[in-house]
Amino acid sequence: MLHHRLNGRSTLRALLLASVVALAAGNIVSTAHAEPARIEAPAFASDRLSVEVMGAGPDVVLIPGFASSREVWRPLAERLAATHRVHLVQLAGFAGEPWTHGDGAFVQPAVDELARYAATLNRPAVIGHSMGGLAGLMLAQQRPEAVERVMSVDSLPFFSAMFGPAATAEGARPFADQAAAAILGADAASFLRQQEQTAVGMMKTEGARAVMVEWSMASDRHAMASAIREVMTTDVRPGLAAMTTPVWAVYAADAEGGAPAAMADGLWGREYAALPGVKLVRVDDARHFIMVDQQERLGVLMDEFLR
Repeated sequence: MLHHRLNGRSTLRALLLASVVALAAGNIVSTAHAEPARIEAPAFASDRLSVEVMGAGPDVVLIPGFASSREVWRPLAERLAATHRVHLVQLAGFAGEPWTHGDGAFVQPAVDELARYAATLNRPAVIGHSMGGLAGLMLAQQRPEAVERVMSVDSLPFFSAMFGPAATAEGARPFADQAAAAILGADAASFLRQQEQTAVGMMKTEGARAVMVEWSMASDRHAMASAIREVMTTDVRPGLAAMTTPVWAVYAADAEGGAPAAMADGLWGREYAALPGVKLVRVDDARHFIMVDQQERLGVLMDEFLR
């Protein structure tokens, strides 16, 4: 998560720089129900991601976004584990997960490892938040036989399209380089202030913002810089028309500090227009972290998506 200036667009900044909240059980969700058994995925070893598995049933993979912990999905994962085998992904370099790749590539190697993991399952459904949603689309485009369906949560097939309909990956490169340099160049105190400021635009739920900042501060700066540069310059729209994997695109709207409904409708409708059969679903009164601001509503949508 990085608070920086991109044409002064706070909505772009909030949506583009996806981060995480680890949801404290007492603050966000009731945990009165029995907690599903949790196991690591011992047969799968990777320096790009780790996976925690819970529940039994059809497979569903949950991918967090930029600077994110898998904990952002925890309450909804525990809900799904009553009927599904849930695979909670943690991407390397984020929220304290080790990173050993310096300034090397982030997104495509992670997608490659997600594909390798998905191949060990029975055509899982994939649900990804923000950058995790982009990874889900890339996975479905590159390895359609490995994925049964995809839900992208507040994610676009080209994030820099928020600059406008004429934006291109090459045109976004200077802004991407600026964002990466800002991540690497900020001192600890300045970086902390940036995260605290950005958290306000990311979610309405004030009580969850501090933990979101903690995950960002625990992320490796080199991993963050590589990831944001790639996310801003990755455009998978040319592959949308040929996709056969069912896709739901769930997106947020908020009249009080987030993306206005008309703006969100226009942007998501435009950017997913080429995808055959895409189901667009707007969630109101939520900012980028829909799973925090509208947890129950997103849970119902996930149930419908998986049914």
